[in-house]
Amino acid sequence: MKLEAVPRVSTLTKEDFIEHFFKPQKPVVIEKAVEHWPAFQKWSLDYMRQVAGDKTVPLYDDRPVSHKDGFNEAHAEMKMDDYIDLLKSEPTKYRIFLWNILKEVPQLQDDFDFPDFGLKLKKKLPMLFFGGRDSYTFMHYDIDLANIFHFHFDGKKECILFPPSQTKYLYKVPHSLITHESIDFSDPDYDKWPVLRSASGYRAELNHGEVLYMPEGYWHYMKYITPGFSMSLRSWPKNPLNFAKGVYNVLVMRSFDIAMRHIGGQKWIEHKNNRAIERTQRFYTA
Repeated sequence: MKLEAVPRVSTLTKEDFIEHFFKPQKPVVIEKAVEHWPAFQKWSLDYMRQVAGDKTVPLYDDRPVSHKDGFNEAHAEMKMDDYIDLLKSEPTKYRIFLWNILKEVPQLQDDFDFPDFGLKLKKKLPMLFFGGRDSYTFMHYDIDLANIFHFHFDGKKECILFPPSQTKYLYKVPHSLITHESIDFSDPDYDKWPVLRSASGYRAELNHGEVLYMPEGYWHYMKYITPGFSMSLRSWPKNPLNFAKGVYNVLVMRSFDIAMRHIGGQKWIEHKNNRAIERTQRFYTA
């Protein structure tokens, strides 16, 4: 894969953001966008234990997709207090995914605001994501193709991104939002996945308090270098085609895939994975 560093800036006006990153749909890391937030000083794993230790949280890992799993269905759950103990004591594959902080811990909304990047942010959907050292997400894109601002706290995270134009090289699984789940994007096996050599994307390492802008429909793979957590704020896609694709994904694609899992069972999952390889191999020239 050809990965260039995501551009980094210390600060960024909304005019410059719109002109240089949103309009051309390019990612950027803003290093000092939230130093005025109380969260910049307060948010750590220990603080999350303090305010949410008694909350039962859903956990996800990197097990292969199964027809028995519902859409975004958790693999386990535990108290936040116990989960943070686990994060701090040993590497774990367990992650918290799409945890709505306004619903679960309303007081956290006092620790941040909604930055004016020139885009209208969805104020009811700030989501938190937690992970232990070496845990990761499958390469995926978000179902609504939103513009995403990803704020990281307490640790380091590796982010690998690809624009939608690179989909044909990524072994995308049909009727889903992920690439073939066997690919390790932090260290891909090019003998097994040769078309990945043709893919061009970006890589960034996020530190505490930094924000990564991911444009509409961008593929992203996240790996926790150290235990930590992040918060995503979202804005509806502005490209009408992307908006329509998001609506289709939510209302049609997801429902069709769920129905086919019930009908076809694990054979449907295996069929999709095989199709991902077959379709992508068409772009490979030895």
